[in-house]
Amino acid sequence: MKRYFMKKSGKAIMAFGLMAVLAVSSLAGCAKKDATDTTVATSEAATESGTTTFKAGTYSATVTGMHEMTVTVTVSETEITDIQVEHQETPGVGEPVVDLIKDEILEIQGLGVDVVSGATLTSNAMIEGVTDCLKQAGLSEEGINELLAIKKVVEKEEDLDLTADVVVIGAGGAGMAAAVTANQAGKTVIVIEKSSKMGGNTILAGGALNAVDDGSETAIANKDSVENHYNQTFDGGDKAGDPVLVRTLVENAWSGVEWLKSLGMEFKDGVFTVTGGMWPRAHKPVEPEGTGFFKTYQSYLDSSTGITMVYDTKADELIVEDGVVTGVKCTGKTGNTVTAKANNGVVIATGGFGQNVEMRVKYNEITKKWPTLDETIPSTNTSGITGDGMLMAEAIGANLVQMGNIQLLPLGDPETGSLSGNIEHAVESRIFINLEGNRFVNEGGRRDEMTLALFAQPETTMYIVMDSDTYPEGNELNNFGESIADLVASGRALKADTLEELAKLMNVPVENLIASVEDYNRYCKGGDLEGQTDAFGRTLFTDTDGVNNGINDGPFYAASRVPTVHHTMGGIQINENAEVIDTNGNVIPGVFAAGEVTGGIHGTNRLGGNALTDTVVFGRIAGTSASNFVR
Repeated sequence: MKRYFMKKSGKAIMAFGLMAVLAVSSLAGCAKKDATDTTVATSEAATESGTTTFKAGTYSATVTGMHEMTVTVTVSETEITDIQVEHQETPGVGEPVVDLIKDEILEIQGLGVDVVSGATLTSNAMIEGVTDCLKQAGLSEEGINELLAIKKVVEKEEDLDLTADVVVIGAGGAGMAAAVTANQAGKTVIVIEKSSKMGGNTILAGGALNAVDDGSETAIANKDSVENHYNQTFDGGDKAGDPVLVRTLVENAWSGVEWLKSLGMEFKDGVFTVTGGMWPRAHKPVEPEGTGFFKTYQSYLDSSTGITMVYDTKADELIVEDGVVTGVKCTGKTGNTVTAKANNGVVIATGGFGQNVEMRVKYNEITKKWPTLDETIPSTNTSGITGDGMLMAEAIGANLVQMGNIQLLPLGDPETGSLSGNIEHAVESRIFINLEGNRFVNEGGRRDEMTLALFAQPETTMYIVMDSDTYPEGNELNNFGESIADLVASGRALKADTLEELAKLMNVPVENLIASVEDYNRYCKGGDLEGQTDAFGRTLFTDTDGVNNGINDGPFYAASRVPTVHHTMGGIQINENAEVIDTNGNVIPGVFAAGEVTGGIHGTNRLGGNALTDTVVFGRIAGTSASNFVR
């Protein structure tokens, strides 16, 4: 099976052997053949092994990637003949990896497949599942080790030189917003992405995008405004964000939504309050997680020309000529050098450093905000979010600001740290319960305050508890496209007809859980509590439709959650034009940045729902600025 790493306008460019495609002067108007022909060879152990024998049959194993998956393997006495996988892995991230690894294992008849950048959890789960099945088929540990030693042998390809008007580093939300905007301005674009698909962190997001259509009936009914969004963003970050950048964010948010809609993206009606969002202003895409953004961007690529996607290629260093950034040097999948030059500007959109434990620990020492950010604390981020863009920018003199501002969520899956398995739909419909059966924090408050409170709880663990109001039939989906029925069946969520039964499943004191729920219910719609306030300061009890009447309609649900690293607010300093600023306060010509790779917008604590807004607003600005840059 050949892997094609370069795509133009979303369509694969076929590879016909190992070709010397060098000194490509321009991508405008002409297709290029892919220079990546991966020659496949397998270890001699595949044919010489005397221990790789199986008990013929079909075997299954249940493992957890981003979501739970069931791997079924069929073997003869000497060969793996078939692999089938039932899964709900994220489209565009884990989903293609399932097929990739399955096909590679069948091809090489071995387990020595490479973990796919950006999809480590899915990759490891696939390998674990197949290994489990082969053990069931009688394969010894020695045999497993032999299969792990069987790998593809990949020949290094020729170096490759590419040129376009705009070069974008990173194919996440900000990078694709920049690429599409630049292309709409008539520019040719190269997008460099170190993983095998577009998506970045954005594709794993819950989908909440904050934007105020000031003057709309919804905004008026919610008593919301752009000014309110500004104040909550600025104040919520302890006034540490750059006021100009915050103003740019909130004032361009709604036009970003309109732009996405113009590209064909669909949103559900109404708005909601996302965890840590402080107000019902989040728009929810029709598609789960962040998949709607990339279906939209892919649709644009499929119908346009002039954007070339270069996958499986890691950016290493920015090219600076006469003080101007003109491109980027990269390493291709086979170890070859890929050089991408820009006639106009270069956009850095590589995301944060949530998966770089060394950087997390280093910068947490600045603020000492979190008890620890070592490897014991998981992350919601894809595995490729390791701070690459920040380090490249720093190497050419860019100023990194507020690097100690690292956001955690109290909503991580206990096994993976991901947000999948989170049963909540909105802040108003759920409470947090610790292992003693008690509420312990304002569940509608700031993300940092909620997570710090969770660190102080027994075993640093809590349960989200809610009733059936948002799951009336039991087959409804959470914000990540998972049905509550499947989550219960897999043990990732608990279900009971009464609170007494739920408490027993949670292994918490029955009387404490009931008292906590009853106290919460007093403050919900219909309560008679004039002059009284919630003990934890919670004010969000009723959703925008006024339908939340507390937690009292069985069946009841609970799901375990732990702290997880979610967003790094620090990064490359930019101005309102997304121009990169150096350590002397000057603009570095030719380079722009957008998304989580930047710092100074969100301050000490990012408002929930503002990250996707950030990618769209500053991605579009960066794409425009890079298009307009003239050397």
